[in-house]
Amino acid sequence: MATVAAGDGFPVAILNRNEPTFYCVPAKAYEALMDKLEDSELNAIADMRLKDGKRPVKVKLDEL
Repeated sequence: MATVAAGDGFPVAILNRNEPTFYCVPAKAYEALMDKLEDSELNAIADMRLKDGKRPVKVKLDEL
């Protein structure tokens, strides 16, 4: 735990013979990473749907 604490909230690489064996990522950093990944996947879906030739439908958030 001292090694993780020394990372000061940043991911820490655990090495074995100077090669990364695994990374210890704090929960907040992991959650932020997962949010960005989800956003990226949703953007890819939206881009794919825009390319289907159909006209986009504008909506207001209050209407949802």
